[in-house]
Amino acid sequence: MITVHGLTKQYGTRTVVDDVSFTLEPGTVTGFLGPNGAGKSTTMRMMTGLVPATSGTALVGGRPYVELPNPGAVVGTLLDASAVHPGRTGRAHLQLLAAAAGVPAARADEVLALVGLADAARRRVGGYSLGMRQRLGIAGALLADPPVLVFDEPANGLDPEGIRWMRDLLRGHAARGGTVLLSSHLLGEVEHTVDRLLVIGGGRIVADGSVVSLLGAEGTAVRATSPAAFAAALEAAGFAVQQGDDGALVVPGADPAAVGAVAAAGGHVLVDLRPVERALEDLFFSLTA
Repeated sequence: MITVHGLTKQYGTRTVVDDVSFTLEPGTVTGFLGPNGAGKSTTMRMMTGLVPATSGTALVGGRPYVELPNPGAVVGTLLDASAVHPGRTGRAHLQLLAAAAGVPAARADEVLALVGLADAARRRVGGYSLGMRQRLGIAGALLADPPVLVFDEPANGLDPEGIRWMRDLLRGHAARGGTVLLSSHLLGEVEHTVDRLLVIGGGRIVADGSVVSLLGAEGTAVRATSPAAFAAALEAAGFAVQQGDDGALVVPGADPAAVGAVAAAGGHVLVDLRPVERALEDLFFSLTA
């Protein structure tokens, strides 16, 4: 478990992270969202001891990251995929990390295969594409099989196949009881990957909750074989009715069961009935504007 309480970072008179608090539970993937400059990366760097906090605490299993006997065995991090010596091969880079973490050197080849870089193991990192560097960074985070993963923009440079692979990797880690904190600007991908959302704006947490609770249904979309007649029936029952962009009727604030009950009472034939969910993009901009 990761517990962050009152985490604050100031540079002179400028506050970039302001009294941030949250708890990350095992078995979950948490999306950490916010515009550029909102404080995401600074928060993650304070959590992992790379940036000293002005005040507040970030504890991993009840201890600060810097006090963990072997941090890499507890928290796997990907905060800057470019922080690799370009003259080293992918295998040599991982073997150095393995030695520092007390992991057998053979583990380097295992994680290279896991992230799809087995064929590039002997190539120098300077010749890797951006997506390959991201995969190498993820391999480094997985070396010691840590229970916690903290990834800052891990999908940067990955193609669609790579993004799906990463999603499956993170979901599988959480399913085995692991804890994942993931920042990303790819809102659509985040929506399909995470269980929970943390949204930061201006250095402060502006939303914290499950995806279901934050993106709850805003109404119902429905199609009937006789749309005009059904719209009149809905209005007679006290519902407001709007015309959707896709031609369906939209009933704001109503759940599908209530709309279906009107159809059943009047003998209307429906060909589509579904909740209208709030888009993550809309939520993001409403919270961080």
